[in-house]
Amino acid sequence: MNYVLSIDQGTTGTTVLLIDSHLNIQAKATSEYPQHYPKPGWVEHDLNDIWKSTVDTLRIVLEKSGVHGSDISAIGITNQRETTCLWNKKTGDPLFRAIVWQCHRTADICSKLKKSGKEKIFRKKTGLLLDPYFSGTKVKWLFDSHPDLHKKALNGEIAFGTIDSFLVSKLTHHSIHVTDPSNASRTLLMNLETLCWDEELLEILNIPHQILPQIKSSSEIYGKTKNVPGLPDGIPVCGIAGDQQAALFGQACFNVGDAKCTYGTGSFLLLNTGTKIIRSKSNLLTTVAWKLKNKTTYALEGSAFIAGAAVQWLRDGLHLIKDSSDIEALAKTVTSSEGVVFVPALTGLGAPHWNAQARGLICGLTRGITAGHLARATLEGIAFQNYDLLSAMQKDLRKKLSGLRVDGGACINNLLMQFQADLLQIPVIRPKFIETTALGAACLAGLAIGFWEDLDSIQKAWQKDQEFYPEMTLQQQKEHLLKWKGALRKCLT
Repeated sequence: MNYVLSIDQGTTGTTVLLIDSHLNIQAKATSEYPQHYPKPGWVEHDLNDIWKSTVDTLRIVLEKSGVHGSDISAIGITNQRETTCLWNKKTGDPLFRAIVWQCHRTADICSKLKKSGKEKIFRKKTGLLLDPYFSGTKVKWLFDSHPDLHKKALNGEIAFGTIDSFLVSKLTHHSIHVTDPSNASRTLLMNLETLCWDEELLEILNIPHQILPQIKSSSEIYGKTKNVPGLPDGIPVCGIAGDQQAALFGQACFNVGDAKCTYGTGSFLLLNTGTKIIRSKSNLLTTVAWKLKNKTTYALEGSAFIAGAAVQWLRDGLHLIKDSSDIEALAKTVTSSEGVVFVPALTGLGAPHWNAQARGLICGLTRGITAGHLARATLEGIAFQNYDLLSAMQKDLRKKLSGLRVDGGACINNLLMQFQADLLQIPVIRPKFIETTALGAACLAGLAIGFWEDLDSIQKAWQKDQEFYPEMTLQQQKEHLLKWKGALRKCLT
């Protein structure tokens, strides 16, 4: 048995990779699925669509590779994190559409909890802020909206989980209900110090503990496949990590102070803080990176809700480009953004501002502005958000980082990577293998069964593609940041 299968269940689609022991990709496939927007600010996914996309993609990968299911040693899962699912524990059937991490329907719940003085206790116990982003208030909204759920929950009929829990349940024919600390730490329900569900927080949100999955480590055998279309029974499902923590792991950021930024639908920056829980004073999140055996590694995180989604908006909303990959060529038709600044707050602002009501802003327009200027300003807006995040992160860490590892689809954009290095004034390092989220899940699964011996063997296999060094002068950087900060103030007022 020579391969590890990695399921990367993302916000807009599911990617499956087949990886060998040398971290080579034997096959890859992606299947997109529909997004649902029933009301302004609401975002939902149909869990049946997610499962179908997973099964379809598994089948395609095996067909492309010619590998038989019996040659798969282990399955790892990484997932969009705070997205909230409820399903029938016995049948595995979804009870409702999943409420996606981007959804803002629980803004009023968060506001009421803040006004009642509850944010301090959530912040202390979970390392998170009271924001619609996280799972806990989404679960509360479902129970508040459907009072009949409480009785079923108390009877043990209902399972709650993030997408990882749902997929493990489906892969094991509804026999296993688990999660890992990296996902549990995003729910507003887990105590960072004990790695257990917190009874006081459950009581505040009126969430029955009967619906919760068991919190396991990020790398161990949870169960084995059963009745999965296209796969034989008995393959160990043995690695779980939320997508951003999986990317940190896949980037081999195993040491304290190592940091990575993933450019996906949103932009997510994580900094390894080791076994120490650092309480942010800069409105960042404290989260679990992973747990291996009895050792828990923590991280600081900053998230910008919109990154690649801003490029998708130029494509689908304004029709300035045909494909997302066209944006770099369009941006290169001009040598600068000519003072145009785009604050991509299309679904509010995440860390360090945390303003769910903020909306996108484009300023500095003149008659001479072209589509190229807008394209360049969009890429710069993504980089500006990450500058704010890393600045806050360095302030909490009390030292400047030596470099930033990058991954995700948009990191292939050299113009964006160079501007990011210029703003940060540190090297930006891109790996040869940019599917680091899926790689992280595969490595966690492989470690559980001895497919890889230890972290050193993974570290040695990691390879650099290109390093971007700062070219902008400090004065030029300062001028860019002044324009950004001015536009940001307008966005927040």
